[in-house]
Amino acid sequence: MTSEPAMAKPRLRVGIVGCGWVAGSQMTRGFDLLTDRFEVIACCDSQEGRAKDFAARHDIATATAGFDEMLRDDRIDVLSICTPPSLHHGMTLAGLAAGKHVICEKPFTSSLRLMDEVIAAEAEAATRVMPIFQYRFADGITRVRHLIRSGLGGRAYLSSVETAWQRGAEYYAVPWRGKFATELGGVLLTQAIHIHDLFMWLMGDVAEVQGFKTTRVNPIEVEDCAVASLRMADGSLAALAATLGSARPATRLRLCFEHFVIERQCYGAEAPRPGDDPWLVTARTPELQPEIDRVLSEAPLGLPDFAGQFADFAEALEQDRPFTVTLDDARRSLDLITALFHSAETGDRVHLPIGQDHVRYGGWVDGAA
Repeated sequence: MTSEPAMAKPRLRVGIVGCGWVAGSQMTRGFDLLTDRFEVIACCDSQEGRAKDFAARHDIATATAGFDEMLRDDRIDVLSICTPPSLHHGMTLAGLAAGKHVICEKPFTSSLRLMDEVIAAEAEAATRVMPIFQYRFADGITRVRHLIRSGLGGRAYLSSVETAWQRGAEYYAVPWRGKFATELGGVLLTQAIHIHDLFMWLMGDVAEVQGFKTTRVNPIEVEDCAVASLRMADGSLAALAATLGSARPATRLRLCFEHFVIERQCYGAEAPRPGDDPWLVTARTPELQPEIDRVLSEAPLGLPDFAGQFADFAEALEQDRPFTVTLDDARRSLDLITALFHSAETGDRVHLPIGQDHVRYGGWVDGAA
C-alpha cells in the first residue's frame, strides 16, 4: 500500500513596501531563499521608477508608486514594510485594516503610545504583525543564548556593549536620514537598536537607565554618540556605548557571569553582523569547559538572518503560535530608547518599564504624533 504524497503548503504572497537597500537585503537574504514558502508578487515605492527597477532586478510581476494599490490587492497576504521609520506606524495599521499580515522593519515607531496602538490593533485583527530583528537567528547568538538559559553560568555580574560604526556625509545625503521628523533618532534608534536587542535577548529586562547622548560626528539633528549605564532586572549591571565616528567600525559584547565570560568582537564590514560566529566562551575553571562546549553543541540551530526570521513567520502562522520576535519585543526596544532619550535630556534615572503616566510615553520627538 502506498501512502499519498504530502500536499504542498500554499505560498504566502508578499508585497514589498519601500524599495531601498533594506528591501533588497530582505529579498537576497530572505525571500529568495524561501521560495517554497513565499512568493513576492508586488512592490511599491514613492518613486515609481525605483519600484520598477527593483521589480526588474528581483523578477517581481507588479511595481507601483501607490501604497493604496497594495492595500487593495486581494492577492497579497503579507506586506513587508521597508520604508523610512516615520511611515511604519500608519502603514502597519493600514495593513491590518486591509486584512494583511505585516512584517515591519525597525525602528517600529516613535513612541510607546503608538506602539501600544499597534499591539491593540493586532489583538482585534484577524491578521498579525512581526517586527524585524533578524540577527537573533544567527548561529552564534543562538548557541550562547542556549548556554545562558541552561543556567550553567550562574549569576550575571557585568555586561558591556559597544557599537562603534562609521556614518558620514554620503549616508546622510539620503533626505530622510538625520532628521527627527523622518528618521526619528540616530545611533540609538537606527544602528545600535539591533545590538541592544541582542543584549536584552541574552540578558533579559532592563530595570533602570542613566544615559547621555550628543551629536559630534555629523551636522545632523539626531544623536551620533551615546553612552548609558543600566541596572538589569536580575541585579547585574551593564554599560552601553555607541558612536558613528569610529575610523575602524567595531561591535563588541562582553558578558561576565559567575562561572564563565562570553565575548563577541567583530570589525570592519563584519561589524553589523554581531549575531554570527565566532563567540568566545571562557570557563572560570578548566574542568567546566567541556560541559560548556557540550551545551553549546546542543543548541537548536535553524536558518540564519532574514531567512530564519521569515521561516519562523511562516511556521508560526501555520502552527498558530507566537512569532520568535513579537510586538512585545519591539515595545521593549522602544522602552529602552525612550528611557535613554529622557535620561540624556533631563539627567534623571529612568525606571523601566515606562507607563502611560510618563512624560515621554507619547514619544521622545517633540511634536510627534
